[in-house]
Amino acid sequence: MSKGNSNPGKADIIILGAGVMGASIAFHLARRRPGSIVVIDKDHVGRGGSGRSSALIRMHYSYPAEVQLALVSLHIFQHWREIVGEPGDFRKIGFVRIVHPNETEALKLNVGMQRKLGVNVELLTQQELKDLEPDWSVDDVELAAYEPDSGYGDGAGAANDFLSRARDMGVVYLPRTHVTSLSVVSGRIRGVVSDHGEIHAPVVVVATGPWTRPLLQLAGCDLPIETEYHQVAILKNAPGMKGGGCACIDSVTATYFRSDGNDKFLIGDFYGQRGVCPDNFAQRPADEALEEMIERACRRVPKLENAEVMRGVTGIYDMTPDCRPLLGEVSEVRGLYVCSGFSGMGFKISPAIGVVMSELLLDGKGKTVDISAFRPSRFVEGCPIKAEHEYKDD
Repeated sequence: MSKGNSNPGKADIIILGAGVMGASIAFHLARRRPGSIVVIDKDHVGRGGSGRSSALIRMHYSYPAEVQLALVSLHIFQHWREIVGEPGDFRKIGFVRIVHPNETEALKLNVGMQRKLGVNVELLTQQELKDLEPDWSVDDVELAAYEPDSGYGDGAGAANDFLSRARDMGVVYLPRTHVTSLSVVSGRIRGVVSDHGEIHAPVVVVATGPWTRPLLQLAGCDLPIETEYHQVAILKNAPGMKGGGCACIDSVTATYFRSDGNDKFLIGDFYGQRGVCPDNFAQRPADEALEEMIERACRRVPKLENAEVMRGVTGIYDMTPDCRPLLGEVSEVRGLYVCSGFSGMGFKISPAIGVVMSELLLDGKGKTVDISAFRPSRFVEGCPIKAEHEYKDD
């Protein structure tokens, strides 16, 4: 199949969405040559949530399968040039997880589980954390988890790299193409109808983030995905601040943050407003919201009080009731698969998601990591995912 943008009329697999998920799936599928693949996006590659991602890369999860997905992804981020064929943009700066003081035991148990799975992680005492990050105020931290190999990347860059290589392997990409309906006959997917015509295919993968629920409703399938609005601040380092410090998720201040190069600092929030339209949301954060978020982060990094706010970024998460993704075939329509609901943690596991979704489509199950617990039907079945030692803000 040649590189191009014309409607092919039919395909073996259609992927809706050209963010990191759709592009990763296309890349990993194309490596196995399963036939013709078409990727459709209503805008351009990486223009949705991927291009607005804070792009943290970390292994710290309380649920083992998520740890495994993160580990597979880390290997791909670390070997991007050899695997994907592009330079990549992974910045290894280290990652720290700080939990509420009453969750220290859970932290220890989760670190133990992560180490058994192969994560390079250690527990730091208060003094060790202070030595690692002298700008941080850590008097309230008994223990923290530290991953020296973690860091951050570039969401739009990763999506572009995956899709570019996929197209080199024959994948057809249709940007600025709006899917208006899903074609379903006798309980099976038959393809999609777009504003550029119909494309027939026996397999359709919906990887459209916060746009997933209304799209699946076109096929009579309703999944519990809610939108959530998030705001991020980018600050210029204050005089005397250490540049290039670790990334951190901090339950005490309910913020996450990381250095951005050697002279900037990114801060994000844990929670946001639900039910916001992904096609119509504020493109600039509210000043009051940023001030309040920065104020909380200052409790951990006091020097931020003198940092200049350079800009803000906004975006929409696709949230599920257990804050974990929906991966697999929907029960209502054979051949219709979903890969959405990442609840703000998608970028860091997107390389592995491409691997396991390609395995699910071609081998009938995820082989590299067992993803059966993430099946879309789990809520109807009364089987939401709950980790053994979950934090209250997981």
